[in-house]
Amino acid sequence: MKTLNNKQVPPAQDPEEIVAAALKLPVQVVNHYRPVAWVAGITIVLIVFLLILPADIRTVFWRSLQSRAIVVIMLLTFSLVAISLVWSAGQRLDTWVFLSFNLRGSRPLWLDRIMLGFTQIGNGFTSLGIGLVLFFVKDRLLAYVLFLGTLTLWLVVELVKFVVRRARPFIRLTQTRIVGYRARGRSFPSGHTSQSFFIATLMVQHFHANALSAILIYTIALLVGITRMYVGAHYPRDVLAGAILGSAWGLVGVIVEGYVLYGVW
Repeated sequence: MKTLNNKQVPPAQDPEEIVAAALKLPVQVVNHYRPVAWVAGITIVLIVFLLILPADIRTVFWRSLQSRAIVVIMLLTFSLVAISLVWSAGQRLDTWVFLSFNLRGSRPLWLDRIMLGFTQIGNGFTSLGIGLVLFFVKDRLLAYVLFLGTLTLWLVVELVKFVVRRARPFIRLTQTRIVGYRARGRSFPSGHTSQSFFIATLMVQHFHANALSAILIYTIALLVGITRMYVGAHYPRDVLAGAILGSAWGLVGVIVEGYVLYGVW
C-alpha cells in the first residue's frame, strides 16, 4: 500500500475487478432465482401465444381441461409417483436402477455421443421446431395443438420441479457418470421424457398409427427416458412421472383436436 504524507493510500483497483465486483450480486441473484425466472419466461411466452391463437381454438383448449376419466387416472397416478418420493425404500430402488443405466456395462465414446444426441428429441425446443414444420406444411391445427401443448406442459413440469425440489442424481450420488453437460434445475419430473411421450401420444392418435407404428413411436419416447438416466440427469421415477404426465397431456391434445374437427367431446 502506497503512502502520501505519511498517510496510507489504497492501491488503485483494476477496472476489470470493479466490473466483476459490480456484477457479482446480480449474477448471484439470477443464479439463486433461476427456476423462478425460467417459469416466468415460459409463462410470458405461453401468454403471448394464447393471445395470438385463434379465439375458437383457445376456447376449445380451456374446455378440454374438463375431466376425462383416463386423463384423471393418469394424473392421479402421477401424483402417487410424486408422493412416493418420501419413501426411503423407493429411493434405494431408484438409486439401484439409475446406477444400472448410468454406470454398469460398457460405455464406449460412440455410444455416449449417440445417447447424448438422442436425448435431445425430448427437448422442448425440438417439439416447437416440429410444430413449426407442421405449420408450414399446412397441418396448422396439429401445429397449434403441439405448440400449445408443449408450452403448457413445459410450464407444468417447471412448476412441479419448483415445488418438489428433488435434487439431480449427481448431487447426491458422487459416483454418477455425467455424459455431456450437467443438467440445470431440479430432477422431478423429467421434462425431456414428458415432451417425448406428449409428442408420441399426439402423433399416434392424429395419424391413426397402426400397432407396429405405435410401438415404434412409443419405443423412441421410451428410449429418450432411458437416455436421461444414461447421461446422469434423472432417476427412474423422474422418467416414469414424465412419461405419465406427457401421455396425459397428449390425450388432452387429442381431445382438443377432435372437438375442433368433429365437435366430439
